Amino acid sequence: MAIVPMRLLLDHAAENGYGIPAYNVNNMEQIQAIMLAAKETDSPVILQASRGARSYAGENFLRHLILAAVETYPEIPIVMHQDHGNAPSTCYSAIKNGFTSVMMDGSLEADAKTPASYEYNVNVTREVVKVAHSIGVSVEGELGCLGSLETGKGDKEDGHGFEGTLSHDQLLTDPDEAVDFVEQTQVDALAVAIGTSHGAYKFTRKPTGEILAISRIEEIHRRLPNTHLVMHGSSSVPQDLLDLINQYGGAIPETYGVPLEEIQKGIKSGVRKVNIDTDNRLAITAAVREALAQKPSEFDPRHFLKPSIKYMQKVCAERYQAFGTAGNASKIKQMTLDDYAAKYAKGELDVVTKSAAKV
Repeated sequence: MAIVPMRLLLDHAAENGYGIPAYNVNNMEQIQAIMLAAKETDSPVILQASRGARSYAGENFLRHLILAAVETYPEIPIVMHQDHGNAPSTCYSAIKNGFTSVMMDGSLEADAKTPASYEYNVNVTREVVKVAHSIGVSVEGELGCLGSLETGKGDKEDGHGFEGTLSHDQLLTDPDEAVDFVEQTQVDALAVAIGTSHGAYKFTRKPTGEILAISRIEEIHRRLPNTHLVMHGSSSVPQDLLDLINQYGGAIPETYGVPLEEIQKGIKSGVRKVNIDTDNRLAITAAVREALAQKPSEFDPRHFLKPSIKYMQKVCAERYQAFGTAGNASKIKQMTLDDYAAKYAKGELDVVTKSAAKV
């Protein structure tokens, strides 16, 4: 079975009240770990790649690694998603390379660092939606800039994000704008800004409503009950992995991620896609440091790559269970891009908000 559109998985998640972790991938071991966890838990899969990952791995290598996962696990529906596309051209090149879902992040301009106007965001996102939907590809948009409510600073990682101070309004998605944005663009999923950020250093203390605005998700969901919401920067930064890394020579200071219980609150309020990268990086780093320290004479890369798969698999399986994803892969009837192109063409998947319905 070919890889599937993301809209298929998000619709099923919404109908059955669960969320799906979207894992960033760069290499074979990461994909193997995710697929082993998905097989173990019977979970649908979203594999996503940033522009940096596509450059690092190479377009052809990355595509064939994901196709290998599809061939090895034909019973599991798999989405190939472009994360943080900075311009329509990036999204179109991803589609040409087999991605079944793309994110047009118009919250920033094409340089991936300058906060964009609302009008710019609407225009570029709507353009990508029109092209992508014509061939059945799903589209995620973003409204609001990722960054810390604790520091007021923007968020940059892997060459994407604003470096500098943002206003409180820029760091939180406006619910009224969210309704208008979805109506105008017809995106399949909307990433919202609530105070989360990329990387391990999200919060200096366990986050509360003051610096992690889960209530903003609830408010947006009330106004857009049929729109799939996305949480970016949602790694939980497990303390046991930080301890293991530091035990074997690491130097990661005290930091806090997004607690699983807060993500679960978000899932109850319409979050269907939860982006996770740092937790898996930490798992791999902990495994590699531990293996090399325990046997410093070893020089076969498989000595530390095998445990890195095992440690990452454990993290992924735990997230599949915590988000309610487990047990759902076998319940999803797989469909193709052509199937979804026909649905879009017929207007079956048009977004009708409460605001639009009153007009």
